[in-house]
Amino acid sequence: MNKVVLVQVEESYTKIALLEDDHLAELHWEKNEQGSIVGNIYKGNVENVLPGMQAAFIDIGLERNAFLYVKEAIPTVLKEEGINPSIGDILKPGQEVLVQILKEGIGTKGPRVTRNVTLPGHWVVLMPMVDHVGVSKRIEDERERRRLIEVAERVQIPGMGIIIRTTAVGADENELAADIRRLQERWQKIKEKINRRPSRSLVYQGGTLVERILRDMIDDEVQQIRVNDCTTYNQMWEWAEENYPLLRSRLHLQDGRDYWTEFNLQVEIEKALRPKTWLKSGGYLVIQETEALTVIDVNTGKYTGTHDLEDTVRKTNLEAAREIARQLRLRSIGGIIVIDFIDMTVDSHRQEVLDVLRESLQRDKAPTNVLGITPLGLVEMTRKKVRDSLSSMLTEPCSCCDGRGRVYRKSPIT
Repeated sequence: MNKVVLVQVEESYTKIALLEDDHLAELHWEKNEQGSIVGNIYKGNVENVLPGMQAAFIDIGLERNAFLYVKEAIPTVLKEEGINPSIGDILKPGQEVLVQILKEGIGTKGPRVTRNVTLPGHWVVLMPMVDHVGVSKRIEDERERRRLIEVAERVQIPGMGIIIRTTAVGADENELAADIRRLQERWQKIKEKINRRPSRSLVYQGGTLVERILRDMIDDEVQQIRVNDCTTYNQMWEWAEENYPLLRSRLHLQDGRDYWTEFNLQVEIEKALRPKTWLKSGGYLVIQETEALTVIDVNTGKYTGTHDLEDTVRKTNLEAAREIARQLRLRSIGGIIVIDFIDMTVDSHRQEVLDVLRESLQRDKAPTNVLGITPLGLVEMTRKKVRDSLSSMLTEPCSCCDGRGRVYRKSPIT
């Protein structure tokens, strides 16, 4: 697959698009002066403890208090020993705690945090508070998994844990060791700040959007990274030189280019905001986001097939499965997702559609879980939600129809 990353820097925003075989697959952006808080580490103060919810609210100095669930409050060491204390046994009001942002605040909710701090690098994730070695579940080759575990155990720093990332497939011992050393040095600087900074303050910033994209999105399938701004290009070059030298040959400066116009991305974004998405065959999807979950309906539409009804249904559902995986990434849809594929009477066809859906979701960096087909013939799945959906970021409820429709925000990002 041919992948191209477009980095467009504008006066107010930095916008990034991932193209897969010339089709828009993902969108990311952030305000240049603001940035994302996911991955940030704060020295917080416990505001209140709620035993009935098994959670606590942590004041980290932001507009809204952060939410700390008991599973994220228990130290990993206790989890491994099978000890599951109550939230009231772990935290007390007024207590200082070190927390890291897991998810941005969505709607009226504050950000979600964890006490189990991690520092991601290009090859590994460092867990400075636990002694553990793990490998990404996405690495399925057992031989490669064993090799990586052996390498990790040799380069592991005593008292610190590491998780080998999917990007580490094929990486050698020197590359993993260098990544771990960089992360260890970063942790030492964070500890120094913790001792100096007052409560309710930021002690570590998780990195700019461009750094996160280089670290988390880029893999061997990405052929080019095109950048329209010289300063950003130099920053990316320096990051690659320190963390991933082979990446430098894929960086291309195209100063002043307007990728959004050149690749007609605005039209693709407008399509992704519509409930109906057409398939090439003539079938279509209807995607409806609700507060509780997202519902996707598959229809044959204009496609009438050539042989028989079952073959028509099978082909439509297979095409829909691939497109659904793309739309979930493009629209940044998370949480519970229910898919109503067209009814299939052949068991092997049902399994084939599930297999294609799971295979297509392998390209998605966000964790997904396809649970299977219910007795009603619906496919249930989940996708980890780490930020607002495309619709909620770019549009708002219409004031003229009591929120039944949505209109562009007054200051649209696109």
